[in-house]
Amino acid sequence: MPDFSPVDYAVPGFVLLVLIEMIWAWKRRPDAYEAKDTLTSLAFGLGSTVSGLLFGGFFFLLFLGVWEYRLIDFGPEWWTVWWAWPLCFVLDDFKYYWVHRAGHRIRWMWAAHVNHHSSQHYNLSTALRQTWTGPFTFGFVFALPLVLLGFHPAMIAICGGFNLIYQFWIHTEAIDRMPRWFEAVMNTPSHHRVHHATNPRYLDRNYAGVFIIWDKMFGTFEPETRDEKIRYGIVKQLGSFNLLWAVFHEWIGMLSDIWKAPWRHKLSYLLREPGWTHDGSRETSDMIRARWKQSRAQENPVALKNSIAEGQEAA
Repeated sequence: MPDFSPVDYAVPGFVLLVLIEMIWAWKRRPDAYEAKDTLTSLAFGLGSTVSGLLFGGFFFLLFLGVWEYRLIDFGPEWWTVWWAWPLCFVLDDFKYYWVHRAGHRIRWMWAAHVNHHSSQHYNLSTALRQTWTGPFTFGFVFALPLVLLGFHPAMIAICGGFNLIYQFWIHTEAIDRMPRWFEAVMNTPSHHRVHHATNPRYLDRNYAGVFIIWDKMFGTFEPETRDEKIRYGIVKQLGSFNLLWAVFHEWIGMLSDIWKAPWRHKLSYLLREPGWTHDGSRETSDMIRARWKQSRAQENPVALKNSIAEGQEAA
């Protein structure tokens, strides 16, 4: 099977769509783009590409080694088994949900994934904010079951590429809502705006890549509401456009916490959720959301009840 990277072919389309959105923003939403922020996003994308070239070959060879022990054999011409492609795509997206969820719930993995959330703007250039340090989080382990099931590493890589291409277009405010049937099954700009929000009600929600059904199945879905303006970025904003600080700030913070923590808590700063501290000096997303719900219930219990009902109806 010839080498094929769908993302490489999609890059010109990415550039064209960013330019179209910039024109839209210039006319409708001048604050949607900020020059330094966009340049930082582009630099992230370039660095991520270099990181992929440096480490991609190693992981591909590793997966090929694991593939030798596959449980199912699709034959020597595995790429001609038509039904394996859609099945691989769905299973890869299921895998993406869990690796993405782990990227928000395990600080070691968050140290790499936080890069994607560090912009306070939400536009198509934000989609290019991809990690440089992802290979150090061992997220590739989540794909090993697919390899053992018999899916060739190249098939997984191609399906993952199309998954990434799909996710590009949902990083926009230019599209409000898709048709109701589409919103019910697929990830959309509305659903993904929630994922990039720092509002307490939205924290750590909507991890989906392509199919939003995973979030609805596993209790992490939250619909976008019209009564609350979304604030983008991370809970503790960077406050800087310094590229190296943006890339490594969470690694630095995590290692600093580990260094200063008592021995019995050091591993927890590596494996527990972002914001966790042994002395309670900071808050996790669960704590922030619980505090928000308690405050909302005290101020306006009817509004909170209606908000919960809206979420259940959307799910």
